[in-house]
Amino acid sequence: MYVAAEIASQPDTWRRAAQLAASPATVRALPQPGERVAVVGCGTSYFIAQSCAALREAAGHGETDAFAASEFPGTRRYDRIVAITRSGTTTEVNRLLRDLPAGSRSTVVTTATDRPVTRLATDRVVLDFADEQSVVQTRFATTVLATWRARLGHDLTMAITDARAQTGAPIEQRLAEREQFTFLGTGWTVGLANEAALKLREAAQVWAESYPAMEFRHGPISVAGHRSVVWIFGPPVPGLLEDLTATGALVVHAPIDPMAHLIGAQRLAVELATRRGLHPDRPRLLTRSVVLPEPAL
Repeated sequence: MYVAAEIASQPDTWRRAAQLAASPATVRALPQPGERVAVVGCGTSYFIAQSCAALREAAGHGETDAFAASEFPGTRRYDRIVAITRSGTTTEVNRLLRDLPAGSRSTVVTTATDRPVTRLATDRVVLDFADEQSVVQTRFATTVLATWRARLGHDLTMAITDARAQTGAPIEQRLAEREQFTFLGTGWTVGLANEAALKLREAAQVWAESYPAMEFRHGPISVAGHRSVVWIFGPPVPGLLEDLTATGALVVHAPIDPMAHLIGAQRLAVELATRRGLHPDRPRLLTRSVVLPEPAL
């Protein structure tokens, strides 16, 4: 099983990401303070784009939007487009970059210099050490985020320490016995909540949802009950724990770096898949990259 080893390797890839973020080439390739930026991706990469955008705006570096590559508004103008793609072959990302107006500045974050997408971007950040054999994305996604955070000035020392602890922590039996999972976040951790839910859906085919934490009260809380887990990334918003106690759901939150907390959700997805007789390296109906046929002329 490739994915289990890839999950466990994340503390090391984050350490390397922090070093890479300080290199002159990476500093030039990633957005500069003051630029108006759009970060795009598909699937997991889109959720990481959400976290990247929220982090950059919170740091005061400039207006930053996140889009699924297929939904990018081509009429808007940005100083730079950042495209996240592990495979470098995803059709929606390649089409977006190919169709940008002449003179547009774009950066692709991918896993090798020979990917088709690298020929379409003006700059590139290559995380070859974070590539994966599993269809399910884990370490590439978090290593992109680690690189982005380090470029914004985050010290990743505690994140890496927390991640090492998470890779060896036992998975609670009662977590694996629940049937419905909801992941909540605020700010940049909304993207992590979305990604955690996706991991459970694609790897283990379980009922998993995700919401901004305050939005959970606006309807979705009604489905939480004794069969549920509600997993919170970052500090709980005021009053949330009290509301959740009334539902009977099992609540998971921890005072650790949210990116490290995602490792726990990744490992839970693998555990649930194994219990259900599924192979998390090869999820149903999924491939490493979605490559669509070009429309007929």
